[in-house]
This record gives sequence, structure tokens and C-alpha cells, in this order.
Amino acid sequence: MELNDAVAVITGGSRGIGRAMAEAFLAQGARAVVLADLDPDAVAASAAELGCEGRACDVTDESQVVDLVESTLTAHGPIDLFCSNAGAGAEGVLTDAPNEVWQRQWELHVMAHLYAARAVVPSMIANGGGYLLNTASAAGLLAAIGSGPYTVTKAAAVKLAEFLAITHGDEGIRVSVLCPQGVNTAMAPRSLGDGQTDGIIEPDALADVVVEAIREERFHILPHPEVAEYLQRKADDPDRWLRGMRRLRARSLVD
Repeated sequence: MELNDAVAVITGGSRGIGRAMAEAFLAQGARAVVLADLDPDAVAASAAELGCEGRACDVTDESQVVDLVESTLTAHGPIDLFCSNAGAGAEGVLTDAPNEVWQRQWELHVMAHLYAARAVVPSMIANGGGYLLNTASAAGLLAAIGSGPYTVTKAAAVKLAEFLAITHGDEGIRVSVLCPQGVNTAMAPRSLGDGQTDGIIEPDALADVVVEAIREERFHILPHPEVAEYLQRKADDPDRWLRGMRRLRARSLVD
């Protein structure tokens, strides 16, 4: 998919990855970019700076996601690309992560993607096709030790993206899932399982990878290419991978 003359919606769009993608899409000639964010002041400021549209939206409220899609269709016509990007971190595993944290992570990292797909896919199919880009995390493919709600819900986000690609691929709906490690944003993780990442990258570098992946219509978008190797090792020998992750967890507890 080429972004020239495209209409794109980006949730979690006022800062970090979302804003960087908006800048990249506009640089590629997107006709309209609509930023959506929970913080109305932040999204209004970012939209004004970029010269695009900004809307307040709580992506965990399905009615607000529907309103976002419908208002974009009215103002700009068919949506070519919907980036379901909003997310947040959460620490804890079992007793130290209360139900409210698990539920909030589920609503933000899984149901929000589902609400977006429900709202936008019918109009995309009617228009002959469209593109969904769901932001997950390398933690959803691997694991982030010490962050159970985040890891589990990001894994569910990957599975939902797979399901959407299987279910609607033959109807012209292309799907990508973005799975970075550390990115220099407000929630930048300085650790991923073993206390290290493969480098903290800048949001604009990530956005360049996203543009290339959308052009090539790749399902996995891996700004840290090492993740593909780790995923292959996990697939080749899951038991060995689990033993290795337990060793990493033990080291992190000592550190």
C-alpha cells in the first residue's frame, strides 16, 4: 500500500509512536491524517503543529471509536489505514497486579483493536479494501518478565491481528501488527525480560520502518530485527526457550 493520497486514522496519536507515524504518513503524501487520543489538549496541540485533524477519543469506549470512524468518513471519505496504536504499560504478575490492572490492559490492548476493526472494516470492504495496523509489542511475541498484564494482553493483540488477517484478507483487508522493543517515548521500557533491549530507537526511525512495511504489506513489523531471530528460536524449541527465560528472570531478581 502506498500512503500517497491516503486517509489515515491513528489512535494514541498525540505523542511518541503515534505522532511519529503521523509525521511520516504526511511526508509520504497522505491526504488526511486524523489523530485520536485520550488527552484532548495534547491531541489538539499535536494536530495543530502537524497541520492535521485531532479528536479526543477513549478507545476503550466502543461508542467513541464508532464516532471517530463515522466522523472521519463524513469529513474525509473512505479510510484507507486505521492505526490502532493506543497503549500503556503495567507492572506485576499475580498477587501484585490487581484485577483492575488486568482488565484495563485487556480493554486497552485487545478490545480497543476489536472496536476499531468492527467500526472500520465494513466500510473498507464496501470501498474495495483497506489496511489495519495494530500496535502490539515484542513482549507479545516473546515476554516481558515482571509485566504480566502487558505481556499477556499484547500477545492477545497479536493473535487478534492474525485472526483479522485470516478472516478478512480475502476481502481486501490487509493487516500488520507492530511489535517493537524499546522506543524512546514516555513509556520507554529500559528492560525487556533480561534487563536489556536491543537498543532504544527513536520514534521517527520506527515510523520509517512502518512506512516500508506498509508498502510491502508485511504482517510482522519488527523495528528491532533481532526479534525475528528470538521468535524463531522460541518456535524451534519452546521448552528450551522457557528454560532460558526462567534463567533470565532469576538474574533479573538478583540484579
